[in-house]
Amino acid sequence: MTLTFAIVGSGWRSDFFLRIAAALPERFRISGLVTRSAATAAEIENRWGVRGYSDLDALLVDGTPDFVVVSVPRDVAPGIIVDLADRGIPVLTETPPAAGIDDLVDLWEHLARPGMPTVQVAEQYHLSPLLSAQLAVARSGRLGTPSQALVAQCHDYHGVSVMRRALGIGADETEITASVFRSPLVAGPGRDGDPTEERIVTATQTTARFAFGDRLGVYDFAGEQYFSWIRGNRLLIRGERGEIENGEVRHLRRFDEPVFDSLRRVMTGEGGNLEGMFLRGILLGDEWVFRNPFLPARLNDDEIAIARMLDGMPGAIDGHAPVYSLAEASQDHYLALLMQQAADSGNTVRSTRQPWADVVDEELHAREASG
Repeated sequence: MTLTFAIVGSGWRSDFFLRIAAALPERFRISGLVTRSAATAAEIENRWGVRGYSDLDALLVDGTPDFVVVSVPRDVAPGIIVDLADRGIPVLTETPPAAGIDDLVDLWEHLARPGMPTVQVAEQYHLSPLLSAQLAVARSGRLGTPSQALVAQCHDYHGVSVMRRALGIGADETEITASVFRSPLVAGPGRDGDPTEERIVTATQTTARFAFGDRLGVYDFAGEQYFSWIRGNRLLIRGERGEIENGEVRHLRRFDEPVFDSLRRVMTGEGGNLEGMFLRGILLGDEWVFRNPFLPARLNDDEIAIARMLDGMPGAIDGHAPVYSLAEASQDHYLALLMQQAADSGNTVRSTRQPWADVVDEELHAREASG
């Protein structure tokens, strides 16, 4: 079955959805894109074959899609999400779904009413191949019960989301301490391509500790890390029986029998391989801990993750496993906002249970029960 979705917004993130639909036309079809710019609409139609519309009403005249992707700034997203939901149209919205804590609560209270359509949030990091494999190892029991996680992968709510999943945390209350360190860094590439000259920028690194009772999460990230050639990602998850550190897995088969293994990406198109150019999956020893569901499409890791979100929308709409719910997104953004408060003030900040907390805990228990 081909899923049909529309897009509201024409920024950098919208291009990801356009590329994925073009690479997987048998699975995804874009019915249209809403943008205020006539020039942008013409460019998108010329490049992608997707018709542009000036507003939602014009888009919906030509038919209602299975869901709508909302890819606009956080300060205007809630109004568009509510408009679509009030029309009975499911939504997959970019992160975060709203700007501040009060905005999150207002959006939640509006959408949590009976009869409202499904609203999911486009948090792709835990669905990307490597992080998906690493989190699968953490859930497998090899490490025992995860008690520590250090996440240096992505900013704010993205990093918090990975940290919570690594630790198996729901809406547990936490004490947060944070600080900021600034240091010089040679600029790397950006969204527009490689650097054209040497330039020194200031890297602003936030380090935070989230104390969840018997579990500890550490967030460590500078925004310059996303594109830098010389600042790598790091993930460390520890339990009483082992740890995963980036691609290395160390654990105990018995108390006197250690096992050492590595994650291995299996790529095609290398050397004399003529299968094409795509990721087949990731192995730990002889076990596949991630299989690419979209081969042989030529997608990068981020695009694979986003395609998994799109692919999961029908199940979420039908009431099955969520892609990444509004409740989870609200909790992760809430904790990220508290982290920023802690960094700005230098004080310890403590979270409290928010209106979506029970749903976050229920979804965690459901994931654990399903394995």
